[in-house]
Amino acid sequence: MTDHPSNASVASAASADADAFVAACRDAIGAAHVLTDPHDTAPFLTDWRRRYTGAARAVLRPGTTQEVAAIVKLANTHRVALVPQGGNTGLAGGATPDAAGGQAVVNLARLNRTRALDPSNNTITVEAGVVLAEVQNQARAAQRLFPLSLAAEGSCTIGGNLSTNAGGTAVLRYGNTRELCLGLEVVTPQGEIWDGLRALRKDNTGYDLRDLYIGAEGTLGIITAAVMKLYPLPAANVTALAALPSPHAALDFLALAHRCAGPLLTGFELMSDFCLRLVGKHFPQLRYPFAEPHAQIVLLELSDNESEAHARTLFEQMMEQALESGLVEDAVVAENLAQSRAFWDLREHIPLAQAEEGLNVKHDIGVPISRIGTFIEETDAAIAQAVPGARMVTFGHLGDGNLHYNVQAPEGVDAPAFLAQYQAPLNRIVYDSVHRHHGTFSAEHGLGQLKVDEATHYKAGVEIALMRTLKTAFDPLGLMNPGKVLR
Repeated sequence: MTDHPSNASVASAASADADAFVAACRDAIGAAHVLTDPHDTAPFLTDWRRRYTGAARAVLRPGTTQEVAAIVKLANTHRVALVPQGGNTGLAGGATPDAAGGQAVVNLARLNRTRALDPSNNTITVEAGVVLAEVQNQARAAQRLFPLSLAAEGSCTIGGNLSTNAGGTAVLRYGNTRELCLGLEVVTPQGEIWDGLRALRKDNTGYDLRDLYIGAEGTLGIITAAVMKLYPLPAANVTALAALPSPHAALDFLALAHRCAGPLLTGFELMSDFCLRLVGKHFPQLRYPFAEPHAQIVLLELSDNESEAHARTLFEQMMEQALESGLVEDAVVAENLAQSRAFWDLREHIPLAQAEEGLNVKHDIGVPISRIGTFIEETDAAIAQAVPGARMVTFGHLGDGNLHYNVQAPEGVDAPAFLAQYQAPLNRIVYDSVHRHHGTFSAEHGLGQLKVDEATHYKAGVEIALMRTLKTAFDPLGLMNPGKVLR
């Protein structure tokens, strides 16, 4: 008779192997950068929204690409799963370990060097842990623009931006992070280093590995550095707020702005009246910008390489047409940088005001731009029928079809109870509507662990099968961020 090991002995062996992994990591990257004490690891184990809290065998903080590669090789030897992490600002739980305690977090904040800045080639080469705002500042010092801009830019990192293919407020003109990247350096799941740091805009030499890693959320390998595109620094930015009667009018105004401004149009953000009322309620210093209420507000921005006078003249002509045609009910143009910043503060404080108001059901959806007005009308009506009194916080990047379509509990209703009762049915209403309109249930935040099941539900079987084939080919041991993107 063959004796089989007990569950206790298997668990003991696994624990011993994990302990050996941690000890080997101390030798590889230095004991000071291997965190195991609960007090030290706690900041790395909860996501930004505080929706997920995991446990980890250790938090590892490598300082070079070679150290990342050494960690991955050790993980292969000891069969320890790794969770790559940047600034830990993600909104889908993609950088949080599971609750079992056997995974290790690989935080890349120490990979924070700029390797090259080439103004003539309009490129900057940075490591994964460089904070987005630092890339913007270095570009500006060289009279260049790095256009990726989002609310977390003071703490999110380039590696995280690439891993989630972050969007932001300038996608309309410059595209998502994928469009801003020319080359990557990646540590593969086997611990090898792929040097794809090519600062080239044309390179037709086979499969585009770069685009596979971007948006993969660390499930195919760990991005350690990137070559990012820069652009000429605009001579002027002109910002305005326009009041409109409906989302349909906003779409017509967007078409007019495209005709009048063309590539100068760099921002076109939609905000409902309730969004700005909520901001004013919780941040009184940010006042409602118009004397009368309006159903929708658009924040738009032009970036001009000629002059501020040229930009303002163009802006005034566009606004004159919009007002005369009735698309726009009222408008105010920022007179200086401080007023422009105040306009953007209104937009950026919407998520903060929501948090102050209480728990809510968030959606990061995208539909074809032409369908946005109809989507909002139909889905608002379905939600009102399901939850009378629900308050819609609808805002986002209208210019690229991405809305943050959030549902706040009815006035006076306990927010946690509302979330527990209605989150699942509201998600189904919204995502089914998105699907009918040929959209996506995750436009810029990624899947992480939050939406991994939605992917299986809404994506075609052949697409999921192809994704699984890629995952198995790249990561046959399943050690790269398991449970994210795919189950």
